[in-house]
Amino acid sequence: MPKKLIKKYAPNPEKIRQIKGIGFLAKWIANPNLWHVHRHNTAKAFASGLFWMSIPIPSQMLTSAITAIIFRANLPISVALVWISNPLTMPPIFYFNYLVGTWILGDKAQSSEAFDLSFDGILHTLDQIWLPLYLGSTVVGVTLAVFSYFGIHIFWRWHVAKSWKIRRQERRKNQEQ
Repeated sequence: MPKKLIKKYAPNPEKIRQIKGIGFLAKWIANPNLWHVHRHNTAKAFASGLFWMSIPIPSQMLTSAITAIIFRANLPISVALVWISNPLTMPPIFYFNYLVGTWILGDKAQSSEAFDLSFDGILHTLDQIWLPLYLGSTVVGVTLAVFSYFGIHIFWRWHVAKSWKIRRQERRKNQEQ
């Protein structure tokens, strides 16, 4: 696993504890268990981060961090995965979620050209699209969370088994020489 890479770029919990604006959260954020990289908390971090990434709310990072703290998931991975939905990727992600919601509800979807992606445009159409958007976002989020959780567990086990196999082969090769 890219454990070393994650540890290299993840912020230091002690430095985060010293940030003035998050002093009230410091005792939870600085918990060392939230910063370790292992199969269980990485899988939970992917589930949390990808779920909140698909939900159109303004505080995705905060909700992902709170979920990571509650479920003892890896905090930096969980928060970083929320960044998948950024200003460039939000329109296609949320339009896809809207389409999933309209499909579930059996409604007819508006075309992507009909959407005005400005703040005012979204506020004016929110009363028409909120139900399919949030239903689709929840379904997509739960689906991503479940598949990523089990996918990380499967991939991690496969990677460890592969590493063990390579080590055994190298040991045999060294013993034969």
